[in-house]
Amino acid sequence: MQLEGYNTVVTGAARGLGAAAAKRFVAEGARVVVADIDGDAANACAREIDPTGQRAIGVTCDIAEPAACDALVARAEAFFGAPIDVFCAHAGLGFAGVFHESDPAFIKRIVDVNVLGTIYSAQAALRSLVKSRQASLIFTSSLQSVTARAQRSIYTTTKHAIVGLTKALALEYAPLGVRVNAIAPASTDTPFLRGQFEFLGSKDVDQAVRDAAASMPLGWLPTPEDFANTAVFLASPAARSITGINLLLDSGAAAGIFRR
Repeated sequence: MQLEGYNTVVTGAARGLGAAAAKRFVAEGARVVVADIDGDAANACAREIDPTGQRAIGVTCDIAEPAACDALVARAEAFFGAPIDVFCAHAGLGFAGVFHESDPAFIKRIVDVNVLGTIYSAQAALRSLVKSRQASLIFTSSLQSVTARAQRSIYTTTKHAIVGLTKALALEYAPLGVRVNAIAPASTDTPFLRGQFEFLGSKDVDQAVRDAAASMPLGWLPTPEDFANTAVFLASPAARSITGINLLLDSGAAAGIFRR
């Protein structure tokens, strides 16, 4: 087991990529706090991972609220009886729409969660991580942290910000023994992606997902399990010399122009 004895927290973990990472962390020997703004779903995910409540618990947390992030870390430390070893800052919101027609309130919420919420949660987590001897902070960026897409402007902006935060914190906290990295997945076949296609007016969402897969050089979309595998690697001793990277999980999409 790669994470035997590790104490881990995953935000945005009630479903999708976050849930896959939380489940895999426990399978690799860790304990996990499943955090999500949807507390009922977080608790359900934790019960699915471990019905006994010994290795996984759910916690409600809106990362856009600094006090909620502090409370999450306090709850995690109480559950573990020790500092956090791995904090996976995955929670975030999507954005799709025409830039000049977008509601300012909606834009503000995206920025509040994806940028400020990521900062607040990382700040709270680092107060605990600096007390660990195997500390790792892992952000979720996106393929759109290195590229861009039309009608995803605000999301793209927020994910570029995550890369800057990753690099800055990697340098700042390296002397304290904390590694800081990001995972940049391309689109994955999750309810989140399907919701984006529906929002943009796709009449056949299944076909839209197939088309997205066909556009990838490898011919498939990354899966939640691929994301979980990558998170485990970055958290584990196998990545002990890796910090400050934005690891692309994109089936080759960022390599260049591709036409099958």
